[in-house]
Amino acid sequence: MSLLPPIGLGTSGNRDPDQCAESVATAIDLGYEHVDTAQMYDNEAAVGEGVRRAETDADEVIVATKIHPDNLAYDDVHDTFEDSLDRLEMDRVDLLYVHWPRSAYDAEETLAAFDELYDDGLIEHVGVSNFTPDLMDEARDLLDAPISAHQVEMHPLLPQEALVADAENHGHHLVAYCPIGRGEILDQPELVEVAEKHDVTPAQVSLAWLMEHDPVVPIPKATGEEHLRENFAAQEFALDEVDVELIDGIDEERRLIDPDDAAWNR
Repeated sequence: MSLLPPIGLGTSGNRDPDQCAESVATAIDLGYEHVDTAQMYDNEAAVGEGVRRAETDADEVIVATKIHPDNLAYDDVHDTFEDSLDRLEMDRVDLLYVHWPRSAYDAEETLAAFDELYDDGLIEHVGVSNFTPDLMDEARDLLDAPISAHQVEMHPLLPQEALVADAENHGHHLVAYCPIGRGEILDQPELVEVAEKHDVTPAQVSLAWLMEHDPVVPIPKATGEEHLRENFAAQEFALDEVDVELIDGIDEERRLIDPDDAAWNR
């Protein structure tokens, strides 16, 4: 699993064009090599501008985007992907996801379109997002292209054990969105205890815990340089076995994104 670096930049909810572009450029120049966007986020143009604005060569940055659930019919995948390329001002993307297996999603038609984009060299890697293990099996059966990444909500209060195992068994990345729980989990006593022990922040503990799982790549959202640096620095310390066991032992489960709320990110 060498496609993605240990941590990436999420951009969900970052809709102010200039702020988004500047945060992307800053992140890349701080060392981030993976930037995630989506048609649903309404910021592909700003992300593309940020990649171009950075001093780092754009070829060194992995850019991922996602096809909106409403655009997953066969023809719409092709047509709206071209629109995404236009907004990004790119001639290809490194990683393209099925955003949600719902709305216009039809496994055979949708995945056939993804295979064609892959075969045509317009996408380097195929990804899916918010799939169940059964849907992952179905997608693997239908796709000719390998699944390189599966993106889901994941943090210490939603550890996604079955999907971690699926990623380990099939050799793809599990990309964790909401990796610090939108800040809502950072007063969790176990995270606070480990943070105090290592003289780091609870957010860094959450990110480090995710990175302890070999296939998992967190993509925290941040806009200001201070938080971008803080998140990136989570790679610089390691949790010990006691820390991991303490966090693994959290008996509360909380999902922040309701799959039935179609307007969750609008």
